[in-house]
Amino acid sequence: MHDLINDLAQVVAGDICSKLEGDMQQKFSNRTRHSSYSVSQFDTVKKFEAFDQVKSLRTFLPLSRYRFLYLTNVVLVDLLPKHGYLRVLSLSGYWITELPDVFENLKHLRYLNFSNTHIKCLPDSLCTLYHLETLLLNRCSKLQSLPSKMENLVNLHYLDIRGADSIGRMPFGIGKLTNLQRLSDFIIGEGDGCHIRDLKYLSNLKGDFRLSGLENVNGKDAGEAKLNEKQGIDRLVLEWSRDFKKDTRKKEVEEWVLDSLHPSKKLEQLVIQNYGGAKFSTWIADPSFKNMLSLELHNCKNCKSLPSIGRLLLLKDLLISGLDQVHKIGAELFGENQSNAFASLESLRFGNMLNWEEWDPCEDDEQVSKFPSLRFLSITECPVLLGRLPTILQSLQRLEIYECKRLLVSISSFPLLCDLSVEGCEELVDEGSLSAQKVTSLKRVSLSNITKFNISAERIMLRFANSERFDIYGWKELGSLSQNGLSIVGHRFIMIDDCPQLVSLEAEEERLQLDKIPGVEYLAIRACERLNRLPKVLHAFPFITRIVLEKCPGLVCCGESNFPPALKELRIENCVNLQYLVDEKENNNKSMSSNTCLLERLSIESCPSLIWLSSRGDICNRLQHLDISNCSNLSSLFLNAKLPVMLRHLFIWNCPVLECIAQDFLETTDIEILSIRIAEKLKSLPRGLDKLSHLQAIRLCSCPNLVSFEESVLPTTNLRVLEISDCENFGALPKCINNFTSLRELNVMMCSADISFPDEGFPTNLTSLAISNAPKIYTSLVQWGLNRLTSLQELTIGGEGCSRVVSFPEEAIGMILPPPLTNITIGRFENLEFICSKGLQHLTSLQHLGIVDCPKLASLPEKDTLLSLVSLDICNCPSLEKGCSRGKGREWSKISHIPLVEINDKKVIPRELD
Repeated sequence: MHDLINDLAQVVAGDICSKLEGDMQQKFSNRTRHSSYSVSQFDTVKKFEAFDQVKSLRTFLPLSRYRFLYLTNVVLVDLLPKHGYLRVLSLSGYWITELPDVFENLKHLRYLNFSNTHIKCLPDSLCTLYHLETLLLNRCSKLQSLPSKMENLVNLHYLDIRGADSIGRMPFGIGKLTNLQRLSDFIIGEGDGCHIRDLKYLSNLKGDFRLSGLENVNGKDAGEAKLNEKQGIDRLVLEWSRDFKKDTRKKEVEEWVLDSLHPSKKLEQLVIQNYGGAKFSTWIADPSFKNMLSLELHNCKNCKSLPSIGRLLLLKDLLISGLDQVHKIGAELFGENQSNAFASLESLRFGNMLNWEEWDPCEDDEQVSKFPSLRFLSITECPVLLGRLPTILQSLQRLEIYECKRLLVSISSFPLLCDLSVEGCEELVDEGSLSAQKVTSLKRVSLSNITKFNISAERIMLRFANSERFDIYGWKELGSLSQNGLSIVGHRFIMIDDCPQLVSLEAEEERLQLDKIPGVEYLAIRACERLNRLPKVLHAFPFITRIVLEKCPGLVCCGESNFPPALKELRIENCVNLQYLVDEKENNNKSMSSNTCLLERLSIESCPSLIWLSSRGDICNRLQHLDISNCSNLSSLFLNAKLPVMLRHLFIWNCPVLECIAQDFLETTDIEILSIRIAEKLKSLPRGLDKLSHLQAIRLCSCPNLVSFEESVLPTTNLRVLEISDCENFGALPKCINNFTSLRELNVMMCSADISFPDEGFPTNLTSLAISNAPKIYTSLVQWGLNRLTSLQELTIGGEGCSRVVSFPEEAIGMILPPPLTNITIGRFENLEFICSKGLQHLTSLQHLGIVDCPKLASLPEKDTLLSLVSLDICNCPSLEKGCSRGKGREWSKISHIPLVEINDKKVIPRELD
């Protein structure tokens, strides 16, 4: 809607239509009849104070595209029952597991939407909504049944239970809902076969309709459903059980049932699943179905042949899968009038045809064009299919073959083919029957496990050389690309995966025709165990910007010369024998540290043999992001102890023998983020930290030998994050930390218990503070005045060593928390007995409260101080857990309004279903 139209609509509606935007605090007028609001992840009591003055509300509509949203229970229990004039109610997307029995107060409802919720059952009072017209239960996967008195909803027009797969049967008497126009599913339970007769009364059904549980029906009852009279149904799904071994299933009965379920001639889409008869009904391919566009036959295990589908002249999409008894597909598929068969078919898919041996496309008459409009052909998991594909497919653009190991795949007569994916076939052929002027080059190629690759070099250049994407995977016998005439030249994106015999990409690298535009931009090689080197001429490729190498144990180094000139990103993972990136000879003038190298991002992960990145100088003068993780033998980054001069982000994780990052930062002044985790031997940081005027974040975690920043002075200009955690011997915070006016996040967790609070205090602009195992800091911080942190939003405090603390905030000393706080987590206070209500009452923005490992804590603050909470997390607090037990605990009334409450990682609100 244009902004001007939206503004006009709002002016015309006035107070009658009101919308609650975001978390803005506002009140609706008493004249408001139709309300909507923007949904947050957590919708709390305070949000719905806007409805306090509304007396005659007609519409309650949350607006959201997302799922897994949390709603205060106050809406269901208190708010909605007061609005007895409601016509429209939606709670779609909320994590609601149960509904109170309140619908007797909402008898004017016309529209009710519980889609994408977790409700397990619907209350009986819902069946008193005699005016209800629309009931949406789409994707309510936990819902086990519909109410038994659904027949009372006599005005129901639309019932949607798509995706509510736990419902086992329709309730008795649903045939009385004669006003139903849209019914997504009709489920027949065991012993309920006669209930299908109810469908004959539902003569107004339209749109999509799914009829399941047909194994429980006999032919006589199926005929009474009168599907042929329901001309509004345009898509029909007929579904039997997947279990073909039931004694009650009889082929003859299921054939009778299918015959009796003849739909209207206006049907556009038909799906038949798990049908157990030995033959299909003749009506399926009746040419009188002049509107039929799509037909799907799935898992019909006993059918030995296919109906004459070719007679459906407007059919565009045909999918056949799981027909285990079909051995041959031939003339019967086309029907009598072969000259006009499948005239409109655009997509043909066969799948999981385990015993299909022969496909006779009936191409004897060259004047008759079969499949003249076919654009997409897919054959997957047909392991015994022999012979060739149809040879005359003039319109085919996309071909997909998967696990058809005896099939000969010829693409010779597919002039418009642009997308080819073949995994597992006997032979791939392109015999060159079409001239170059009549053939389109492939744009996307994916090849895997082809026994015989029978395409000439000339045809390869014509068909394959200029593809956008070129993927090879799972080709167990492939030793090199060139052994099959393939090349890496000409493609934009190349991925080679799971080729265990691949030794090199090109057997004769001098054959690479670099004059044919080596347009490679992206190269990924994964799980190629024997690959021991990359092509020597890779550095001559002018456009390649990204290389990924994963699980290639044969690689000791990436190459013997410099990187490609345009390479910007290199990622290496799980190459267990990689020792260095480039084998830099002493007299190699083309080393990768050349000023012409454009490499900006380097990531190396899980390469345990890596000794160093470069034996001489930096990797590249332009390197900006360096990420090294899980390299157990890496003792230093560079032998000359210098970092790339343009480096901005440095991440090191789990390099246990790393002793030195660099000698100093004097030439690397652009660093913005420095993150080091699990570096057990690291004792100090390089000199020159104070020169890093662009530094924004320092994170040091699990560095047990790191004692302090020594003489280094941290830069104060732009530093926003300082985290020091699990550094057990780290004993001193940076000097003059109070001058770090840009610092917003400070974490000091599990360091030396002797670490003390700085004399000058903390910088007052902090928005996030986390401290633990620091009793001296905690005590001094409280005395200094935590309320001085006037911008603080997140506070995490561990109480190790604070045995004297019995309340939080400490009431006895008048401890005051900063008013802007939104998140508080406290833990490991061994003697904490209560949380002070007075200390929290001014925290009107508090949203998240976490309490961990406080064994003596037995009570929560008063409910009024918790009204703004969106989540409460309690873990390993046995006394408090007992008090918060559902419905009967002494603390329950204080927390029942909170949208999300978790105790020991289990949801209590909303109730977690078994």
